[in-house]
Amino acid sequence: MTAWIAFWNILLKDMRNYYLKPPNISWGIIFPFAWTLMFFLRSGSTMDIRDILPGVVALSILFGTTSMLAVTITFERRSRSFERLLLAPISLTMLMLAKTVGAIIFGVLNACVPLLFAAFFLDFSDINWLLVLSGILFIAITSTFLGLFIAVSVSEVFEAQTFSNFFRFPMIFLCGLFFPLERLPLILRPVSYFVPLTYGADLLKHAITQNGHLFPLLSLVLLMGFTVLLFEISKRNIKKRWIY
Repeated sequence: MTAWIAFWNILLKDMRNYYLKPPNISWGIIFPFAWTLMFFLRSGSTMDIRDILPGVVALSILFGTTSMLAVTITFERRSRSFERLLLAPISLTMLMLAKTVGAIIFGVLNACVPLLFAAFFLDFSDINWLLVLSGILFIAITSTFLGLFIAVSVSEVFEAQTFSNFFRFPMIFLCGLFFPLERLPLILRPVSYFVPLTYGADLLKHAITQNGHLFPLLSLVLLMGFTVLLFEISKRNIKKRWIY
């Protein structure tokens, strides 16, 4: 009970201090809306909008979760409040979940913006919503844990943002969002299968365009594997740098 009370207090503190601030709320709406508007206006038909919708949703989640978590944890490390949380009567796993659930929720809400915008142009009656929700959730989780890994690996906010871009921008071109994997250079194609966004984007393609290339169940299993891997690496970094 004490651990759960600590979990909810940490989560609510982060939501109140970071995610529910007006600039962050507006940024969380404007950023995915800008992605959506840019790509949708560039497309010339509803078919084009449907084709790019998985990519816009995935990018909205990726940039929203990694940016927010990298900033919040890095800021708390500078003010020493993160070290004080490590002394709280709560396990390290529970603490890390408390620090990441807010970013996951933020990422899922970011994904709703392009979907709501596309609803004015598309008929969603043939969409597999179970796969859509699964893809959105796992992209949000893996992207959040990627942001966690970045945040606990650097010391300054600007380092976190630079390190984030080191991962994010190659992922955009390697995960098959806007370029099919078979069109990638042969030397880069194997790398794309080590990118978690590849599998999340493929789930969204299966659900929205029925044009995925991988088995949905396989994508889900691999996304779970990436989730555990990123979480455990971040946990190990925290133990190495602050606990042991």
